[in-house]
Amino acid sequence: MSRKVKYTKELKIKACELYLSSGISYADVAKQLGIMRRNSKDMIRYWVRMYKTYGAKVFDDKPHNKSYSKEFKEMVVKEYLEGKGSLLDLMDKYEIYSPATVLRWINDYNNDIELKDYSPMSEVYMKDTRKTTFDERIEIVKWCIEHDRNFKEAALNFDCSYAQVRSWVIKYEENGEEALLDKRGHRKEEKELSDIEKAERKIAKLEKENERLKIKYELLKKAETLERR
Repeated sequence: MSRKVKYTKELKIKACELYLSSGISYADVAKQLGIMRRNSKDMIRYWVRMYKTYGAKVFDDKPHNKSYSKEFKEMVVKEYLEGKGSLLDLMDKYEIYSPATVLRWINDYNNDIELKDYSPMSEVYMKDTRKTTFDERIEIVKWCIEHDRNFKEAALNFDCSYAQVRSWVIKYEENGEEALLDKRGHRKEEKELSDIEKAERKIAKLEKENERLKIKYELLKKAETLERR
């Protein structure tokens, strides 16, 4: 699986200034700067909008996620649903840099999922991994899934790291309990697989990608419906 590319603050500013000063297209900006991504035009468009609104500070590295209270989230969602501002208007008004953040709040609110205070709990990210038994991993995963996949709370409750919990849940959801066995080895390489195993792996990958696209489509469709209200 390819890793997400992280672009520097300097590159983002350069892309914005190039677009604003030259009048060339977003695609040409991406091409000139060697930004080779399928969604590079949308990404640069987003950078430019944020740069014009907040200036270069918007690209500063954030030491931790911004904290939002339950009351603040509900206020933003209600303003959106009452037509007091578009998604972009509210992002600009309250300096919320990610549209996905507001969309998630709206989606939760419309599905009667309680909006909660956000606590970064940085200690669960910094915590060292610890040894666990197979039964412990099963217990932690099931607890986490039953609590809306809250990796941070699970890590805190069971005294392990966020990365451990997230990894176990993903493995469990993809391949069941057997994936949580400590096999002390790596996943089979492609050349070691039989034709049937290759086909099964490809099908599993396609099913996972299809589910991801389905969720993304439904979220965007819901956002468009809300935007037209």
